[in-house]
Amino acid sequence: MPITGQDMPVPYGVRLLSGWFATGGPTGLDEHLARFGAAPTGRAPATLADDVEAAGLTGRGGGAFPTGRKLRTVAAQRGPAVVVANGMESEPASRKDETLLALAPHLVLDGAVLAAAATGASTVHLCLPRTRSDQAALLGQAVADRNRVRLDEAGIRVHTLPHHFVSSEETSLVSWLNGGGARPRPTPPRPFEKGVGKRPTFIANVETLAHMALIARYGPDWFRELGGADAPGTTLVTLSGAVRNPGVYEMPMGTSARQALTVAGGPSSRLGAVLAGGFFGSWLPVPLDPAARPRGAGVLVALPEDACGLAETAAVLAYLGGQSAGQCGPCTFGVPSVAEDFAELAWGRPGAELLERLHRRLGLLPGRGACRHPDGAARLATSALQVFGDDVLRHLQYGPCPHAAEPLRLPVPADGPAAEEGWR
Repeated sequence: MPITGQDMPVPYGVRLLSGWFATGGPTGLDEHLARFGAAPTGRAPATLADDVEAAGLTGRGGGAFPTGRKLRTVAAQRGPAVVVANGMESEPASRKDETLLALAPHLVLDGAVLAAAATGASTVHLCLPRTRSDQAALLGQAVADRNRVRLDEAGIRVHTLPHHFVSSEETSLVSWLNGGGARPRPTPPRPFEKGVGKRPTFIANVETLAHMALIARYGPDWFRELGGADAPGTTLVTLSGAVRNPGVYEMPMGTSARQALTVAGGPSSRLGAVLAGGFFGSWLPVPLDPAARPRGAGVLVALPEDACGLAETAAVLAYLGGQSAGQCGPCTFGVPSVAEDFAELAWGRPGAELLERLHRRLGLLPGRGACRHPDGAARLATSALQVFGDDVLRHLQYGPCPHAAEPLRLPVPADGPAAEEGWR
């Protein structure tokens, strides 16, 4: 978190993280109950879906699907439901879910048990990456604290899963909870039809659940007081790279990328571009369009002018190519091939035919994979060719630029191929 101290005023737009500004530390159960009381789970099940739908809450995990509609769909299915809280956060440039779970865990757990009450579920599964075992232990203690005072009717179980890029996809969670690997599964059926234990399953990002907990207490009109008519509420955004105060910030929906960078103290150097949405996002040219907004995973990475955008993109694509679940051709062969072309463009001596081949391969990826992994890689690569178009021409004519050999600025993990790390 970029903010410290207990006497700082709560910034405009802060709701989920307001407890942090009040105390300067994570919110324990006693403090949480003193501030909010118990989650209002005793109302008619349809009431939460009504309020969430009227609030206009959409998923904060990147898909932006209407949450109220998802609640209704699961509740309408036959048989007992299951709730899954998705805290996997496989996006390497994002820290929002980790931060939220560290500072306001009981808001997330409240949202999960509210979702259980609204869908008729008796079990909540909270999924975290295995790399955050310390946080999983703290959340296990938070659940134990709630159990000790018999706060929740639904049982909450905390799980740690393999940490691959595609393991946060909702069908990957279902597959793992059903005893398989944390890989995306073919659809249909979708999880809301037949998910965990073949039951209708409501899956939501942990930030989405925390917003639900506040909507249940304060209502849809309160939620809409911030943000825009078409995108109400607040959202958590991770800002990093060439900004003065990198960190996780809560801000009204609709905040432009330019405004978001200002919240983080502004650029720390002249910028060459901004990555919006993380590794499945798009490069934005500078100066930033006033209408450009952080989308997808709630990520903005400011790239300094003295970095090579082609080399940064090539490194990300190489990482994505190694994160394939190995279940379809576009992911197994297509993404690595694009990554190889981009590596040649960034660091090699590419010929004129490379650009034609790269465009052809990129056109074959979207909409053809078993999941959205190829689509995201294609989106990133296509935007890089557009935003760094002048650099492409220089690399084709003269070879690698001096900055291509410098250390990377993006947080590209040094992980090996996903297949070598196991899926179970």
